[in-house]
Amino acid sequence: MQNSKNNYNNNGGGRNKRNIQRPPRRTGKNQRPVSKTINTPVPRNNANVNSRKIVSAPKKKGLVNFVASKFSKNKETIELIRYGEGVDRIFLIVVVILLSFGTVMVFSASYANALWRYGDAYHFAKRQFMMAIIGVVAMIITSYLAEYNFLRKISVLFFVGVLGLNYITPFFGILLNSTPRWFVLFGIQFQPSELLKIAIVLMFAYYITKLGDKMKTLRWGIVVPMMLIGAIGLAMLLQSHFSGLIILAALGILMIFIGEAPIVGLGACAGIGAAGLFYIIKFTPYANARINTWLDPFNEAFRTDEAHQIIQSLYAIGSGGVLGVGIGQSKQKYLYLPEPQNDFIFSIICEEVGFIGAVIIIFLFVILIWRGFVIAYHAPDKFSSLVVMGITLKVAIQFILNIAVVTNSVPTTGISLPFFSYGGTALIILLVEMGIILSISRYSYQEKA
Repeated sequence: MQNSKNNYNNNGGGRNKRNIQRPPRRTGKNQRPVSKTINTPVPRNNANVNSRKIVSAPKKKGLVNFVASKFSKNKETIELIRYGEGVDRIFLIVVVILLSFGTVMVFSASYANALWRYGDAYHFAKRQFMMAIIGVVAMIITSYLAEYNFLRKISVLFFVGVLGLNYITPFFGILLNSTPRWFVLFGIQFQPSELLKIAIVLMFAYYITKLGDKMKTLRWGIVVPMMLIGAIGLAMLLQSHFSGLIILAALGILMIFIGEAPIVGLGACAGIGAAGLFYIIKFTPYANARINTWLDPFNEAFRTDEAHQIIQSLYAIGSGGVLGVGIGQSKQKYLYLPEPQNDFIFSIICEEVGFIGAVIIIFLFVILIWRGFVIAYHAPDKFSSLVVMGITLKVAIQFILNIAVVTNSVPTTGISLPFFSYGGTALIILLVEMGIILSISRYSYQEKA
């Protein structure tokens, strides 16, 4: 009897659970769920260490992950790993390509205007190149230091500070082109509305994450977010910044839509907004004139500066043909198209590289947006996913509206083309936003190869 007991213990019996032979796996409806091996993220100071646990594979829920999953190759992750220190290479490569080509096109589009205004054909190109270098350095630093947990902590304070700065800009800022949109801080001149674009993304990501299921109620999902959007809209109206108002309002509405706000409430807000827009167009002479110019820019009765800009833009696009006239060979940039290096740079791009080149640029933006959604889907938590989604949507909104403006698909308004339009601090802020996405991509879940 004693020998039998010893043999039982030596063969893995008794209380030694590690050596117990498990029963055969069940089949059919009563089959138990199979555990899956994943690597869980570890703190930043142990970034090179991957701790393994046996847990069930996480299944992300919510509209934000549903939308992002449509742009992701991996619909169901079986085994997961974490890229320790690597960023999303595809996203980074596309950013570098767009920035490089954009810098070249700023020089090509601007040198005639720069020579006429400043006597230096390289005036705009030198400044754009310098800002691009500073922006790349800022992007690299941000990709290492801007952890999503840190962004979560500063999101509310950053939003309040930037919104307050936008309110004081009309009173203490400087006038450029008769609009009070610029502010000087520590000798740096910038548009506070550019900071507000990232601030609204961080704020709404924090708000949606904090409230959770309360976002599905009318009070917390519609009323409070619309009050925040209204406060932002008032700041833009004080600056006479209608393009900024359009972008920020669209971005805020899309964020709360992704946050699963009530569809009925969003529909009601859309109806109210449409009625207000109709009133502005109908009874505001300035807006009414813009609509008439948009509908028929070649009509002499509606001939304005905006009409002249649209006409020259269409001439430039039509002159490019299929293959373009060649980089540097544009004719419309010779003082025919006003400020060709700014909002209407896409017209010069179409003229110089043609339809094929324009399609390639559009394709690169599509890849950038798609990759942003993939990073959002694989982000480690809901807040970081919403941040990536918001920044990606901001780039998408500006990209779509800019091309719509230069092709006269929508009324003229000042919306820049990301990575291409001339702008110093705006380019740096854009690259910092790209750095935030790259930083979050370091902590992303990816399917194991």
